[in-house]
Amino acid sequence: MRRKEKVPIVLERLAREIPEPETELRYGSPWELLVAVMLSAQCTDKRVNMVTPELFARYPSPNHLLDQEFDDVFPYIRSISFPANKTRHLMKTAHLLVENHDGQVPREFDELIKLPGVGRKTANVVTSILYDEPRMAVDTHVFRVANRIGLARSRHFHKTEEQLVRAIPKAQIPDAHHYLILHGRYVCTARSPKCSECVLPDVCSYYARQEKKRAREASKEA
Repeated sequence: MRRKEKVPIVLERLAREIPEPETELRYGSPWELLVAVMLSAQCTDKRVNMVTPELFARYPSPNHLLDQEFDDVFPYIRSISFPANKTRHLMKTAHLLVENHDGQVPREFDELIKLPGVGRKTANVVTSILYDEPRMAVDTHVFRVANRIGLARSRHFHKTEEQLVRAIPKAQIPDAHHYLILHGRYVCTARSPKCSECVLPDVCSYYARQEKKRAREASKEA
């Protein structure tokens, strides 16, 4: 089955499984979303959600970070992966938001990626969630699921993003991003994917390969 033929089937089935596609990061403002996504790099959403309530209560806006020292901020995120780097990035980003954007999170992708600690994936997540932009943030879950199913075929995250954006209708990209993440997080896991619980086996390239492998092994034992 060709990629474009798979897309509507995959999206329709995942939409039934995930009727409310949204981020699992908890936030109450654009600033809080930006911070949460920055902290989530190479860290679980669950861990980030454990840390952010106190962090947001102490620093509810970029302005609240302006007169802070590293040692003031670090304790709030010390349990997050790479806490020292993320503390520095967070403080520098707050200063740039106040200096260049009146303390607001910019809508423009090109402005977001100028911020320390904000890479392509983070900028895509923020613009997709806040502004419903047709951007596909490719993390490890999206990369794995897209390439397993056959919605993309690349060893590179950026190429995978490009292929998904070309294949998925623009209006569906924001939801598709969440479908792929959540499917990868709970069903199509990195180790021991739960194929028996999956709604996509008949359109999944990975499943087809596994079935062929099992058939070959069975024929050898016969």
